[in-house]
Amino acid sequence: MADSLDVDAMIQRFRERAHAVKNRPLPPVAGEERSHFIQQAQVDFQDFAIIGDAVGSVDDGVLVLKIDLRPPETRR
Repeated sequence: MADSLDVDAMIQRFRERAHAVKNRPLPPVAGEERSHFIQQAQVDFQDFAIIGDAVGSVDDGVLVLKIDLRPPETRR
């Protein structure tokens, strides 16, 4: 599987998922369900965006994702 994994394409799919979550319309729900939906969308966006910002490789059969969590102004 590692030989056929396109890491860059996988990361691009996560970027696309983050974009889709960010632009997802709010369903017609109210109250607690609305709050839960919004919270879940925020978590989904964060997770997808983090992986979408990764630099990936397969090293000795192990998928390696490097994700710089430092603020942009402190990155090298």
